[in-house]
Amino acid sequence: MARGIYISAMTPASGKSLISLGLADTLHRHADRIGFFRPIVEGSEPAEDPMVRLMQRRFDLDPRQCRGGLTRRQLRSLLVAGERGEVDARCMAVYNEIAAETDVVIIEGTDLSGHDVALEFDLNARLANNLGAVVLAVVNARDASVEETVDAVDVARRQLAAARCDLLAMMVNRAADDEVEEIRTGIRPGASGRPVYVIPELDIISQPSVSEVAKALQARHVAGSASMERDVSGAKVGAMTVGHFLGQLRDGNLVIAPADRSDIMVGALASSFSPEFPVPSSMFLTGGLEIDPHMLSLLAQAPFPVFTVEQDTYATARRVSQVRGEISSGQRRKVAAALGAWTRSVDEAELLERLALPRPEKTTPLRFLNELIVRARARRRHIVLPEGLDVRILRAAEILHRRDVCALTLLGPESQVRELAASEGIDLSGTAIINPATSGLRDEFAREYVQLRAKKGVSLEDAQERMLQGAYFGTMMVQLGRVDGMVSGAAHTTANTIRPALEFIRTREGVDIVSSVFLMLLQDRVLVYGDCAVNLDPDAEQLADIAVASARTAEQFGVSPRVAMLSYSTGASGHGESVEKVRRATELVRRLRPDLPVEGPIQYDAAVDASVAASKAPGSSVAGQATVFIFPDLNTGNNTYKAVQQSAGAVAVGPVLQGLRKPVNDLSRGCTVEDIVNTVAITAVQAQEEN
Repeated sequence: MARGIYISAMTPASGKSLISLGLADTLHRHADRIGFFRPIVEGSEPAEDPMVRLMQRRFDLDPRQCRGGLTRRQLRSLLVAGERGEVDARCMAVYNEIAAETDVVIIEGTDLSGHDVALEFDLNARLANNLGAVVLAVVNARDASVEETVDAVDVARRQLAAARCDLLAMMVNRAADDEVEEIRTGIRPGASGRPVYVIPELDIISQPSVSEVAKALQARHVAGSASMERDVSGAKVGAMTVGHFLGQLRDGNLVIAPADRSDIMVGALASSFSPEFPVPSSMFLTGGLEIDPHMLSLLAQAPFPVFTVEQDTYATARRVSQVRGEISSGQRRKVAAALGAWTRSVDEAELLERLALPRPEKTTPLRFLNELIVRARARRRHIVLPEGLDVRILRAAEILHRRDVCALTLLGPESQVRELAASEGIDLSGTAIINPATSGLRDEFAREYVQLRAKKGVSLEDAQERMLQGAYFGTMMVQLGRVDGMVSGAAHTTANTIRPALEFIRTREGVDIVSSVFLMLLQDRVLVYGDCAVNLDPDAEQLADIAVASARTAEQFGVSPRVAMLSYSTGASGHGESVEKVRRATELVRRLRPDLPVEGPIQYDAAVDASVAASKAPGSSVAGQATVFIFPDLNTGNNTYKAVQQSAGAVAVGPVLQGLRKPVNDLSRGCTVEDIVNTVAITAVQAQEEN
């Protein structure tokens, strides 16, 4: 029987969607199948509810596991007709269908936004009891004093106790930063002994994004950047001279102006291209007027999106002021901020202990990647990203900071990095920026490089020149312990990333070569493939070294290593130079790690399929259940991982470099923001093992 958790708002505007998202993220890592149910949705169609769609996308939920119940209009009609029981019956029917497909169901109650708050509370309490769900109650602390918030918690407890609800925990949400600790200490112990968690207000969530404003105003995008995730920090109406207007403009402001005010358009555009002036988040041109063609061509270069609306300036400004940010928009920056606040504020272990969920049997790609973030955050490390002028790197840095994954340092000319971030609407607060060309560390690093490369006769002048390169400067930061790891390669070759590490970080004791693995995330498990990115044609000794290193990497990331040394032949059935190389490598692995289950030479089908293994390698402890696959050469490995990635829908995470004394990892030049986030998290986890 699925466990139900009912998230119930106890005061209006409580921000309970943050609670739903954070709870879902926690449960997804600790249960095989989670579900999400909104008994009452605000739109005209339950399937179109924004929060339902967000949960489906974020956690890859089947529509059978993630649904809405009644629309608010249907609810009102049934209540007016006195059909209270019908409301319960319909909601229970949908819930039971979801519960049949899941182990735990998050039920997000109503927002208390209707005219009768008492009626809505009664509805939520009754549904929670009828569905047999424990209650996670949410109190809004925004615009309330500490005393008022503490009292609201007591009132909520009494209300839930009177309604005979089973309370799991209390959440105080949207608290002022400087009052969080005072609220925590001021909350009185409840009779139930249930925990109370306090989560601060997040401006990133309450501030609307450009896309949310554009959608609310039904605006048409006509020029400028297509980036819609920018935060809107406020609105400025261009109804004054350009000089006065620029004096009022702030970073992230949304500019509203009549479509015939070319002076305001030019002023906003000029401001965005000047390092000393703010960059607007967007521009909304009002009145439905035709924009001058020359002006439109100029606005095409704007680093912010430009829209037109039919309404006049006053009506537009009024509507903009009414738009509020929502997590349900699904924007990754908002989601990252929400999840970061959840993990910093909520004791997940305590919550899970009270729920007593069965341990998940499968490791899905999403579960593995979420767990990776959690592991990185548990013992925060410091990672340097040398490519500070790549927009993808900046977006990833913002997400990593908001999710509190690790400390970060970006390399690059600070003014250019900040100007690029501002033009793209990226918030780099909390992230250090160092310019190797002007940093006082450059001379120190150059002298260290001369000592480390003394046998190569490197001069101080050559060393100083090398330290102008981000990869060399970043690697030296790792070498000297200024940071714990480095991730590079978004805009440079693999050789550019690895060469400095090979020159002076070098390999760990007992390891002869640097190699790589891909973590292959299949639908229900994680496999490790090595080496698919670095070594062209390793000999038997190198292949054994790769196998031992790959097994160690597997252990680092929670995969129990059972090593398959792959070849075109299994056991003693085949001969040839390549097979003999694998056979020798297998024997070397057994000598180096006698505790490690290893089989080779073995074909891929015998390594993964139990029925094939029974005929080709009977009695093997690896055949049919291998988790670490060592390919005989780069050609075989690279083609195989890409074939599995494309044909089986596997998520390939990597390459993860292994064998170095300190962690340095390479990115593909075609990497996405998510790839960068994952690689930084991997590097942080590796760094935990080194310290």
